[in-house]
Amino acid sequence: MKNALSNKLLLLCAALLCALSAARADDLEYRYEIGGFLGGSSYYGDANYNSFLKNTNIMGGLIWRYNINPRMAVKTNLAMAKISGSTADAENRFPGGDVEFSRTIYDLGAQFECNFFAYGSGASYKGTRRLVPYIFAGLGMTYAPEPAKNTFAMNIPVGAGIRYKFAPRWNVGCELSFRFTTTDDLDVTNTTAPILSDPYGIKSSGFKNKDSYSFLSIFVTYDISPKYRRCNN
Repeated sequence: MKNALSNKLLLLCAALLCALSAARADDLEYRYEIGGFLGGSSYYGDANYNSFLKNTNIMGGLIWRYNINPRMAVKTNLAMAKISGSTADAENRFPGGDVEFSRTIYDLGAQFECNFFAYGSGASYKGTRRLVPYIFAGLGMTYAPEPAKNTFAMNIPVGAGIRYKFAPRWNVGCELSFRFTTTDDLDVTNTTAPILSDPYGIKSSGFKNKDSYSFLSIFVTYDISPKYRRCNN
């Protein structure tokens, strides 16, 4: 009788230890996140100055994030997007008639993110939250292959987003960013070159009077590489 009771107590203790270990595992912090994103891309330049998200096209890519701590992170991305525009609805009239363009661009960049609150599993003793907004800025490169000519330029990405930890190692979020480039040739193709290639004859440098584009996306990432592990033996 005593042996049977002892065995039951041992089994109960083992079950409690397993449950506690699982709960602690859920509270682990992870160094990195990997995943992907999908959404829309929009162009801003000579053929579209002020219309937000006009001529939105599909975009997508891969994301990698290094979590420095619950409030800060460094993110890198590789994206492929389509941009397009038309002068038909532009306020200014261009000599030579209306033109339109469409081309694919590639975006590679890194950004520093700052969360408004500590992000994590939502454990009260850690002071983290599952749902947090954040802002970011960084530096990147834009490549736009033919038609017309290959265009390669720097860009400065800035934006904001919100992310939510819906499972111990899974994150989902939404992000809006603007990429300000150092080129005025994103809208220059074989059909638009005579009209949109420096239409106003204004000399500029840096990011002034240059093309830009925006990304509005939804992302999903998975946590990898725990910062510490508890012994389960």
